[in-house]
Amino acid sequence: MSLLIVQLPASPRLSAPGADTADVPSAEELDFAFSQDGIHLTRSGRAPLAELPAATQRVAVLAPGDISWHRITLPKASGLRLRQALAGLLEEALLDDEADLHLALPPQARGGETVWVAAVNRGWLRGQIARLEPSGQTLDRVVPGWRPDGVTAAHVWGDPEHPQLAWRDAQGAVCVPLTGARSLLQTVPAEDSVHWTAAPDTAAQAAELAGAPVAALSLGEWLMQAAAGEWNLRQFDLAAQRRGHRALREKLLPLWRSPRWRPARIGLAALLLVQLVGANVWAWQQRHALALRQQSMTALLQTTFPQVRAVIDAPVQMQKEIDLLRTTAGKPGETDLEPLLAAAEVAWPSGRGPASALHFEPGRLTLTSPGWSPPEVDGFRSRLLPLGLDAEPSANGPSIVKARPGAMPPPSAAQTPPAAGPRPTPTTAPGARPAAVPPQSDEEEVDVSGPPPANVPARPLGRAPANPTAPSDEATR
Repeated sequence: MSLLIVQLPASPRLSAPGADTADVPSAEELDFAFSQDGIHLTRSGRAPLAELPAATQRVAVLAPGDISWHRITLPKASGLRLRQALAGLLEEALLDDEADLHLALPPQARGGETVWVAAVNRGWLRGQIARLEPSGQTLDRVVPGWRPDGVTAAHVWGDPEHPQLAWRDAQGAVCVPLTGARSLLQTVPAEDSVHWTAAPDTAAQAAELAGAPVAALSLGEWLMQAAAGEWNLRQFDLAAQRRGHRALREKLLPLWRSPRWRPARIGLAALLLVQLVGANVWAWQQRHALALRQQSMTALLQTTFPQVRAVIDAPVQMQKEIDLLRTTAGKPGETDLEPLLAAAEVAWPSGRGPASALHFEPGRLTLTSPGWSPPEVDGFRSRLLPLGLDAEPSANGPSIVKARPGAMPPPSAAQTPPAAGPRPTPTTAPGARPAAVPPQSDEEEVDVSGPPPANVPARPLGRAPANPTAPSDEATR
């Protein structure tokens, strides 16, 4: 994520008579620092506003002398009420009218805590923000160039003839001319050390005052250091309007860049890498296993049926060859009329009369017998399922079809007694001779462990009760 940091020009002194802070003439060029990754300095310099580098995040830095700092106990309020409460608490500490000042709080400040409050010229800051947001580009943050939080430190910058000193200790942050800095040094305890930095042009003067060499920071390094903090002075009425993914990005960016979350970032990256490698290995294993199964099915098909040359879909082609062999041998298939009639005879409920009509189409046998009760349908279906068949109830009677994979018997089927006793035969047309039915005892146990053999003629649905006094067909003839 690229980052552009702009140094705002110094604001006019609030005590200058007749100064119109809202209409301050803006400088034609601005000092800037640009980072391609948002962490390391890529380049810095000075350029007109229209020629500043484009970046996904834009930050403005205030000069150390443009902010006054005040320490208060934060009241427990929010929004407009919090702004009004701050103005009331700082009324005696502010030199100017609070309506002319913009107040800002530190990040994650909570009510009841002692915090530092920044005060800035409102009109001037509003004009600078509007100037840096041309063509809808958002100024993401406005940060102070010098903050009161941190270790005791000093920074010297400005015109070498009139250098300025930014000072920070336990009492807060101030900005004074370098000539008056000795009084601040006298307040530092002997056991404390001061962290000194300076601009390159004023490093010699800072070293003379510190009595030791001072680290020189270029303008780009100074701006990167200021932008690394979590402060954002765009609060209350000057807060930037955040929408959609931009607001989400600003919430997640501090977490991503924070050193405290570095182990979590490394762990997350390692976890994603392991998941990616594991998913690819698992996919390779599945593809290899699928290829082996396809090869085995192809080999089985070509071994069993050598006449099959081109294998496109081995299971379908093998089923077609088996059906062809069965048809050539004159044996019925499991969904032909004869096996369906035999299964219906086995599963037909005891006590129900014969079906009045039969209708067959490939894979379906419909029995016309109205008035089935739910227990009869459940029992009929439960006796068909072990045969690999199922029943579909309708108003005129059930239809016998091939069972779907995973079909289970109905819950009430376990309580339905098995069919036993005589079963009626289906009615025949007038004048037709009924088919002969082998005698059967009521105690005969029906084997439903599988479909009846294909070479055994199927019995009609049910049979007439045995009558020993009735003459046989041979005697009649």
